[in-house]
Amino acid sequence: MTLLDIMRSASVIPVIAIDDPDHAVPLAKALVAGGIRVLEVTLRTQHGLKAIRDMSAVEGAIVGVGTLTQPEEFAAARDAGAVFGVSPGLTPALIEAARTSGLPLLPGVMTPSEVMAAREAGFRQLKLFPAVPAGGVGMLNAIGGPLPDITFCPTGGISIETAPKFLACKNVACVGGSWLTPKDLMNAGQWDQITELAKAAAALRPQQ
Repeated sequence: MTLLDIMRSASVIPVIAIDDPDHAVPLAKALVAGGIRVLEVTLRTQHGLKAIRDMSAVEGAIVGVGTLTQPEEFAAARDAGAVFGVSPGLTPALIEAARTSGLPLLPGVMTPSEVMAAREAGFRQLKLFPAVPAGGVGMLNAIGGPLPDITFCPTGGISIETAPKFLACKNVACVGGSWLTPKDLMNAGQWDQITELAKAAAALRPQQ
């Protein structure tokens, strides 16, 4: 699957931070059972790489790595089983790491100039981050005029209530969100409730 294929197969990509490595497999199973197959496991905790390795073994899961900020993280995440990467921004070092590692990268951008710089570097799929502070739906619609060949996954401040408005944008393939993996439900092992959250997210439709 190409990065665009992955994005188009997911209405919502959950942004996952694993504090307890024992949560990784049951969480992945719960999300996949609810119809959410594309999972972004961030490197914000020390268990990120192990979680990627464990979750990649769950049938139906398409696991990527998030919060890539250092070049050496690309190969490590790829070797752990990640099939795509997500970064909060884009630097020359990250561009080179994406090329040498072969890990498809969804880089974060916030301004039109950053979008143009990413496009010059060869990226056509981008993450608008942080989406709501960056201007949200209004910004996406405005960027779509002069830069119609860019497809976005807006992330940051989006909820299940506002997601349909973002998904209605012509240049949006999916959204990223953390509401599918509440810490209290994970700590309580309430995987059935997480599956229900996933079902609601998988059923989201653009708001016209």
